[in-house]
Amino acid sequence: MTQTEETVVKASDDYEKAVIVHASPDAVFDALTTTSGLTDWWSPVTGSGEAGGELRFAMNAPEPCVMRVDVASRPALVQWTCISCDFMPDWVGTRPTYTIIPLDDGTTELRFRHIGLTSELECIDMCTSGWNHFVPSLRDYAETGKGSPLGSPGDMARRERDRDMA
Repeated sequence: MTQTEETVVKASDDYEKAVIVHASPDAVFDALTTTSGLTDWWSPVTGSGEAGGELRFAMNAPEPCVMRVDVASRPALVQWTCISCDFMPDWVGTRPTYTIIPLDDGTTELRFRHIGLTSELECIDMCTSGWNHFVPSLRDYAETGKGSPLGSPGDMARRERDRDMA
């Protein structure tokens, strides 16, 4: 994979995406485990990103999407299990997993796999579009301190493109 390449890997039916991040593994880990980092690339959140903690993502819904933090092992792995998500019930039981790999040139490879997010779920098209936006938003945040979280101009442009394609 080249320095700017993004790939969608399909070793299984789970959603997967890999990106090169021009930042340290610690910067990527912090973006995944701090409420300020998660808010700045994905969605407003409260809770704890430490192993055993829970994260409650607001996502413009009456009730938050709740993720249990199963693993937060600096700097290599972050894994959550969705334990509650009223607006996206397909997600309950799925496991967003972030593998952080340091590269020799000082960059980081981020491999994201949403275990259980498969083509059998009704939300697959919407979720694929979302992750195709938010994984690069995570990369941008780790590199520059600025992502394109939920409701940002970049996110709104993605939603408009999705509506136009529907």
